[in-house]
Amino acid sequence: MSSIDTQTDQETAAKLKSLELVQRPEHSLTGRFIYWIGVIFALAHIYFNTLSTISELWVSAIHFGGFAMLCALMVPAIRSNTMAGRRVALLLDVLLGCAAVACALYLIGFEDALYARGVKFDNLDWVFSLCAIFIALEMARRTTGWFIPCLILFALTYVFWWGQYVDGIFGFPGLSLETLLYRSYFSSEGMFGQIARISWTFVFMFILFGAFLVKSGAGDFIIELSRCAAGRMVGGPGFVAVLGSGLMGSVSGSSVANTVSTGVITIPLMQKAGFPARFAAGVEAAASTGGQLMPPVMGAGAFIMASYTQIPYVQVISVAALPALLYFLSVGFFVRVEAMRSRAQAVELDSRPIGEVFRDGWHYLLPLVVLVCLLIYGFTPTYAAGISIISVVVASWLSKHPMGLKDIFDALAQGSKNMATTSMLLIAVGLVVNVVAMTGIGNTFSLMVAEWAGGSLLITILLVALASLVLGMGLPVTAAYIVLATLSAPALYNLIAEMQLIGMMVDGTLPEMARTIFLLVDADKAALLAEPMSKIDAQQLLALVPGDFKGQLMEQAIDPTRLAMILLAAHMIIFWLSQDSNVTPPVCLTAFAAAAIAKTPPMATGFTAWKIAKGLYIVPLLFAYTNFIGGTTAEVLTIFFFSVFGIYALVGFMEGYLESPLNPLLRLVSGAAGMLMLWPHGEWLISSLGLLVFLALFIYSRYNQKEEDGVTITAG
Repeated sequence: MSSIDTQTDQETAAKLKSLELVQRPEHSLTGRFIYWIGVIFALAHIYFNTLSTISELWVSAIHFGGFAMLCALMVPAIRSNTMAGRRVALLLDVLLGCAAVACALYLIGFEDALYARGVKFDNLDWVFSLCAIFIALEMARRTTGWFIPCLILFALTYVFWWGQYVDGIFGFPGLSLETLLYRSYFSSEGMFGQIARISWTFVFMFILFGAFLVKSGAGDFIIELSRCAAGRMVGGPGFVAVLGSGLMGSVSGSSVANTVSTGVITIPLMQKAGFPARFAAGVEAAASTGGQLMPPVMGAGAFIMASYTQIPYVQVISVAALPALLYFLSVGFFVRVEAMRSRAQAVELDSRPIGEVFRDGWHYLLPLVVLVCLLIYGFTPTYAAGISIISVVVASWLSKHPMGLKDIFDALAQGSKNMATTSMLLIAVGLVVNVVAMTGIGNTFSLMVAEWAGGSLLITILLVALASLVLGMGLPVTAAYIVLATLSAPALYNLIAEMQLIGMMVDGTLPEMARTIFLLVDADKAALLAEPMSKIDAQQLLALVPGDFKGQLMEQAIDPTRLAMILLAAHMIIFWLSQDSNVTPPVCLTAFAAAAIAKTPPMATGFTAWKIAKGLYIVPLLFAYTNFIGGTTAEVLTIFFFSVFGIYALVGFMEGYLESPLNPLLRLVSGAAGMLMLWPHGEWLISSLGLLVFLALFIYSRYNQKEEDGVTITAG
């Protein structure tokens, strides 16, 4: 290797290192202490999630104390180049970690004493509750920057201080600081509430499961399998990026980690095949972002959605599977188009047959099979993950490199270290969620969004998309989803349900029980519900129903199962839109990580990734306006089928290219065909017409491409 190549690799490594948190060396004394704390804490969490009967509040406190200690030791508060400075920083971090543990132990030891005093704070209650909140803020600052701590302080001070000075709908009379601290620290509603419970149950167990899979060698197998499966196709390295990132993302649930782990292989391969460097980086960033959408982990989103909606986790991930596949296909279409335009060459990625690769590594898939079977059988996700972790170890004994005791300890420690920053983020965001619940500001915000949108579902989705982008500049996607779901999910849910009601009124199929509510509003106009009406009349009649009665009307008119799916659709829309900050400038860490590997301008790479990730905006519209979520099997498969070709047609419109260049007229035809297939008209004949037009255009484009190749060969 030349000195220039070595220097370039060092520059790439330095760029990637700049995107990571500054952490203490693993081989130092502190690093070894972190290692063993991680092992012990991982084992403790396995016990909490399988055999323990300890109070959930106490486990949440232990979860906070232990991971705050781990995070304080892993991520120093002060950066220093001198030995004395590093020792001072370590001392401060140790003291802060010990204070976090003390806060957890105080809650466990003195909770009963507080209630014995009639929930009246004494001096120590004030000290430890304030200390716990300060530590949560500091850990969030270290791991994600200043945005989250400032947001939390903004929310907390609103409750006991400045909310009473706000006029209008956002005015709040205020609560005492003592009440705020009690509900934030001692109760099961604040930092040790629902979000913390999700953190130490579902999220930790699946992150640990992913750490075991990676340690066993499953990650390498996924990349090898992807290279064999897609490598020999035209533009194969691009498809390897899409397939490999999708499979890795289903395990890791982290888009940046996904980009770094798979991108160092796929981006150079794409460049070697002839793809432009910026496009190669954009594909990897977009595909890695899709890893957050791929079950079973979904970047912790699946667990939070299941908790918020009270819909079983298995049902959430089963509903999320086809949309995730649709997203990866959309990225693949961009790869195909660019491969044809750039005349990307086939690259020999792996000379072995795919059967041989699968035969050597089939056992890596056994833990995933065990996980799915246990979930279908009815085990809770935490139990299923715990047993699946054991199955990873057992399955590794079928490989050439079976996991030994050291490998198991390494996986336990790595799982805890991977979880440290996530747990601190979730616990800190729990404080904001608690404020929203205490003040009722979530309902106020939903009403305000509905008012701004004028009752338009599309404008509401655009507002949520804008809010998600703004929040995503300072919040990780999981935190952005939690905040947005808390604030705007009710508005989306109501609008989608109202759209269903209007459809029933237009068709004249509103149930008899639901019509009685209209009798209370306007008996004369209620008589019109017995037969079909125009959409405008239906909207005007529904607008007469007071807000307090609309919830009852929905329950009377719409099947409970369908209402649950509407709620899930609202959360899915928000969750998908929350991912756009990964690939949308000016702050898009996933695209920046890919740019560091490809050595391309970060901002330009971000715009390329944003274009390729258009599925993030198209699929949520399908959630809102079709039965893609919660429809019958036939409905879902039909929507999926036409959407695949519809998105391909839109890619042709955006790129001006399919198998060969499209002139402006054919480009418009491609866009029109895509809209015919994607538009929620509910007429399969119209969708079929759009499909026929697109297939004809594709065949024509393919014919032109062969003609061009023939001319090139003849000229040569």
